[in-house]
Order: sequence, then C-alpha cells, then structure tokens
Amino acid sequence: MKIYMNMRQCIAQVIVMCLLTLINGCATQPGTSAAMKRPDIAVSRDVQNTFDQALQLLQQQQYDDAIMLLNTVVEREKRLTAPYINLAMAYRQKGDDKQAEENLLKALAIDNTQPIANNELGIIYRKQGRFADAKKVYITALSEYPDYLPVIKNLGILCDIYMQDAQCALEQFEKYQQQVPDDKTIKVWIADLKTRI
Repeated sequence: MKIYMNMRQCIAQVIVMCLLTLINGCATQPGTSAAMKRPDIAVSRDVQNTFDQALQLLQQQQYDDAIMLLNTVVEREKRLTAPYINLAMAYRQKGDDKQAEENLLKALAIDNTQPIANNELGIIYRKQGRFADAKKVYITALSEYPDYLPVIKNLGILCDIYMQDAQCALEQFEKYQQQVPDDKTIKVWIADLKTRI
C-alpha cells in the first residue's frame, strides 16, 4: 500500500493497480502519496512531520490513528489537497463513503481538476448510482490531465457497464490502450465493444 505523496509516484502506482482491477474501478489506495510540498505554499515543519506520521499509519493500515493526525493537519493547513485526499482514502477503507466524499469535495474546492480526488469521487458516485455526476468529475479531471490513466479507464468502465454508452467506452479504452498497448484486458474490452457497436 502506497500513500499519495507526489503525482509521478502516484501515477506509476495507480497504473499498476488499475491493471489489476475491473468492475471495482481504478481506485487509489490510502498511502498513495500526497505531497505537502508546493513551491508556492510554505508548510511548517511541525505540520509536515504530522502529515508524514499520518502517511506511515496509513501504510500500516491504522486508519483511525491516521485520520486523527490528518484531521490535525487540516485544522492547521487548509491550502493543500493532499491531507483531504488521504483522509478520504482512509475513510473509504473504513467503509465510510460519506466522510470520504466530504473530504474529496474539500480537496476539489482547492483544486477542482485534481485528478486523484476526481477519480476517487467518481468511484464513490458510481457506487451510489450517481452516474452522471461520476462522468462529470471524470471529465473535469481529464480537462486538465488528459493522460491520467485511472480516470480514462474508470470513465470507460462507467460508460460501458453503467451507462451503456459503448461509443464513449470505446473512445476511453482506445485512449488508454495508446498509453498501455500491452494491456490484454483492454484489448478484449475494445474487441467486445467493437462487436457490440
């Protein structure tokens, strides 16, 4: 289990995870790395240390303790998406989608195109049967991050299985395949969609 620390590490980890998942969607696990570092925002050493401790607890699957520390972080530092995203992931691991959604919405209030937050929120909306809302957040993420594979794949899954929009699904899976040409599962899905269309 990794923690959301920086986008590059996260994308690499999420790609691996996404290749292993289908119907459950491509979710980021708590601990997928959430950088508290932004060049335009100075974060106190104490807040950074607390955040780092919370990430360790997430890696150890000690969600209640991690949530407590992450709540301390967001009480003191409200300008970054990372603590909210990790809070959401911890709550999702505990089965509390309501708290997960609330924290993702807080992250998106800071940066509405944040791809990990939009991906996670899309998965929650899909589980709730809010398919149009899920599609909207995926499209928002792709507007700024058009090559973010987890969102591309999840939008394809949403379009195919939940919205019965084969053309939308085919477009997403073909986009995904351009970046991951050796993914055999995607090849099968594309062939199936072409047959259905």
